[in-house]
Amino acid sequence: MVPKMSQEMQIEICFEQDAVNVDLASKLPSIGCGGECIFVGRSRPEQNEKHGALLALHYDCYHEMAEHELRKLAEEAINRFEVRHVRVTHSVGRVGIDEASVVIAVGSEHRDDAFTACRFMIDLLKQRAPIWKQEIWEDGSTWKDGVPLQIS
Repeated sequence: MVPKMSQEMQIEICFEQDAVNVDLASKLPSIGCGGECIFVGRSRPEQNEKHGALLALHYDCYHEMAEHELRKLAEEAINRFEVRHVRVTHSVGRVGIDEASVVIAVGSEHRDDAFTACRFMIDLLKQRAPIWKQEIWEDGSTWKDGVPLQIS
């Protein structure tokens, strides 16, 4: 679906050193959206048989390509779901347990489009953006592989 030309469309792509400030990353501009959806991805406590407890995650990325891919995803969301605003904030660096590593904020005319676009963004972000996650354990570290997305 093509967005209405009279509406103001906005895309913001941000990278934050270490944990994402959820309050700041969640704020959307007042442009008349009726539905807003915020997704917050946090590091959760885990145990690994070999390495012990998870202490933190460390994110790294190829900034220029990651920003380009995230902007393309946001444009797809705007065109597909009648979204008017997309803000993606992703951490680069160390993110402790219970801290936020990604915040996706979506504003649209209606709630259904906001929910659907937010889900679309996080699912495809994990597939397309060159952002890598290293798991820091009590006894060593491992790199996390992405999980292939199944679109039905």
